[in-house]
Amino acid sequence: MSTGSPSQPRTRIKICGLTREQDVDCAAEAGVDAVGFVLWPGSARHVTPARAAALARRLPPYATPVLLLVNATPDEVQAAVAAVPHAVLQFHGDETPRQCVEQAGGRPWMRAARVPLDAAVPFDLVDFAASHPLAQALLLDAHVDGYGGAGKVFDWSRLPPSVNAHLVLSGGLTAANVADGIVQVRPRCKSLAVDVSSGVESAKGVKDPAKIHQFVAAVRAADVLLASSAHALLSAP
Repeated sequence: MSTGSPSQPRTRIKICGLTREQDVDCAAEAGVDAVGFVLWPGSARHVTPARAAALARRLPPYATPVLLLVNATPDEVQAAVAAVPHAVLQFHGDETPRQCVEQAGGRPWMRAARVPLDAAVPFDLVDFAASHPLAQALLLDAHVDGYGGAGKVFDWSRLPPSVNAHLVLSGGLTAANVADGIVQVRPRCKSLAVDVSSGVESAKGVKDPAKIHQFVAAVRAADVLLASSAHALLSAP
């Protein structure tokens, strides 16, 4: 997934929970960087590895397939990567750092960090990042019952001012709030991506083309705003 200049990297976009051919085609046409397929049977957006493989074959070369796994067995992980061998793995359950490394088997992977909605519940993202040094990125989602953010937005201001990791901001994002999330979180990390699922849906597992394009446009507008602000700071006497 490409970036812009080193000083102002482009915010990358992942759309998760795709289940239909037309939604994959729309995401690709909108220019997203990655699409996620949920292999956890407990999700309303669940697809089998074979179905994920069929959908992933529709992607252009610049779009990365991501396989979302929740407490999968080694055999289940092997079946997933055999079906979609060029995918990035997303561990979204209770996997330990060691399990992530062992099950990834040298393949690129990201780890979901479930951020408590209750500010009284402590969560140390710096420590979490340090415990997953081999993760390609950390995906920040709201901690709710079950596995997934349930469309909830956690308090972005609670994140530490500096995290030595690539972050993927998730949890309740929509075209209306994603720009604010980018502005708040981008300065805190090495690079930023955003992940959306329910925020671009008309029903669970059914993506809305208009919402996809609106979301992408909002992300690009936020990038322009940040680049303009950075230029203004550099140009100030």
